[in-house]
Amino acid sequence: MKIYVGNMSYDTSEDDLRKAFEAHGQVDSVSIITDRDTGRPKGFGFVEMSNEAEAKAAIENLNEKDLMGRSIKVNEARPRTEGRRGGGRGGFGRSY
Repeated sequence: MKIYVGNMSYDTSEDDLRKAFEAHGQVDSVSIITDRDTGRPKGFGFVEMSNEAEAKAAIENLNEKDLMGRSIKVNEARPRTEGRRGGGRGGFGRSY
């Protein structure tokens, strides 16, 4: 199960995140999302856990809990919807 973790401190490392989730079960992967241009963390990331019961326990126990001085938001990650990737023409060049 892929888990979304938001409202993270910019100082949180992937190791910090892994340790928090490993208290609830086996962690398969951890990724903190960074800005493509600056390389700085965006304040959210994802954790993957293959055991669904452990993942749900982690979500329940870590949501709204303090991690590195911030109350993190933890829930099951939703699939990215098409159309949220930006681009498009923004209304320019339309003929009426």
